[in-house]
Amino acid sequence: MEKAPTQRKSQKILVVDDEPDVVELVSYHLRNAGYKVQAVTNPNVSIGTARTFLPDLVILDIMMPDLNGTQICRILRSDPELKNVPIIFLTARGEENDRIVGFEAGCDDYVCKPFSVKELVLRVQSNLRRAGKAVPEKIKRLQVGKIVVDLDRHQTSVGGQRIELTITEFKLLQRMMERLGRVQTREHLLVEVWNYETEIETRTVDTFMRRLREKLGREGARIETIRGVGYRMAESKDPDRPE
Repeated sequence: MEKAPTQRKSQKILVVDDEPDVVELVSYHLRNAGYKVQAVTNPNVSIGTARTFLPDLVILDIMMPDLNGTQICRILRSDPELKNVPIIFLTARGEENDRIVGFEAGCDDYVCKPFSVKELVLRVQSNLRRAGKAVPEKIKRLQVGKIVVDLDRHQTSVGGQRIELTITEFKLLQRMMERLGRVQTREHLLVEVWNYETEIETRTVDTFMRRLREKLGREGARIETIRGVGYRMAESKDPDRPE
C-alpha cells in the first residue's frame, strides 16, 4: 500500500465541534488522509489546545455552547502564533449572511452541514497548499498619504514629523493601514488590538480613535466613521477638506 506523503503526515489539524459523531467522522477521514489530528468537543478548552498543539489548520463548528465558533475564530486571529493558521468553518448555518459573518470573523473557508467528507478533505488540502506557499518578505513599513509607520522601529510620522503614539494607538493605526479601504467593526478592532478583553467596551474604540485622529492632524480625516458599524481608513481624504 502506498504511503501518504511525508509532508502531509507532519501537518496537524485541530477539529473543534461539540457533536462527538461529527468529530469522530472527520478525524477518522483526516487521519486516513495522513494528517495528525487533535479533536476537541468542549469549545472552552479549544483555545488552550490550539496554543499547545499549534495546528497547521483548524476545522471549527459555529453553533457551540458558551464559546461559539465565531468567537474562537476571532481569538485565534488575535494570537501571534495562530493568526495565520487557515480556519475552515464546518457548520449547519449556511445562509449568505452567516457566511459573510464567518468570513468577516476571519475564516478562510466555509463548509455547510450536511457535508461530503471527500470534499472537506480536498478543501483541507487546498487551504494547506495556499498556506504553504512562499510567504513574501515581512512588511516593515506602511504608508498611507503622509502617514508613515515604521514597524521595526515602532515609529510613526506624518509629513516627515515624528508623532508619539501609545502602544495601543500604534496597534490601532497599524491595523487600519493594513486593511486600507476595508470597514473594521468595533468588535473586530477589540479582538485585534485589545486581544478580546471582554471588560473593554466598544465605546473605548471610539475614544482611542478620536485621540488617534487628533494626533494625526489633518491626515486623521482618512479614518472615516461608518455609522453603526465601525471605521475605515480611506486612501483619499474627503475631497471637500482643504489640503
